Amino acid sequence: MSSHHIVREKQEPALVILGMESFTNELLGQLLEWSPTVIVAADIAEQLTSADIKVDIIIGSAGNIATQSDVKSIQSDSSSEVQAALNYLTATHYPAVNIITDDFVLADYLAFADKIGLVIYCGNSKIYPVSSGFSKWKPAGEAVRILNPGDDVSAAGLQKTADENYIMLRDGFFSLQFERRYLFIAEDIL
Repeated sequence: MSSHHIVREKQEPALVILGMESFTNELLGQLLEWSPTVIVAADIAEQLTSADIKVDIIIGSAGNIATQSDVKSIQSDSSSEVQAALNYLTATHYPAVNIITDDFVLADYLAFADKIGLVIYCGNSKIYPVSSGFSKWKPAGEAVRILNPGDDVSAAGLQKTADENYIMLRDGFFSLQFERRYLFIAEDIL
């Protein structure tokens, strides 16, 4: 007996690729496994199509991507590429998105934290927003960075090592309490 999975449109997180300078092909393969909607920056679209990755939407001009059919384009106008992609995804009711980028600018994501599930891969980090009361199990020695720290943040199970850096002292759960709606945290990709 075999199992078959039917993936409905928008069931899996969309994938936005803005830069892949330090991103592994193995992790890219995992993110592409269930055929998500793939949105890419115009300057790396050709790199992906030459690797036989189906591009659905290009931010900016589709240019010479004539090797693939049905490629749409969205304009970034006065917004950043990531904001253009997130505006498109929220307007078309995507529930979640994975974003691969070489540069993380917190301000680009703050307005979207309550509109769409965000996971951002930048360098060796996995970044995502959390609500107050968030908890997660991690092994001893692993690091957690709070990217928008403030006086309202209380961390349990973590020891502060620098301004925004914390480390797990022992295997177990850590939790975060704070007053604002969302806090962005980063973990190392292992």
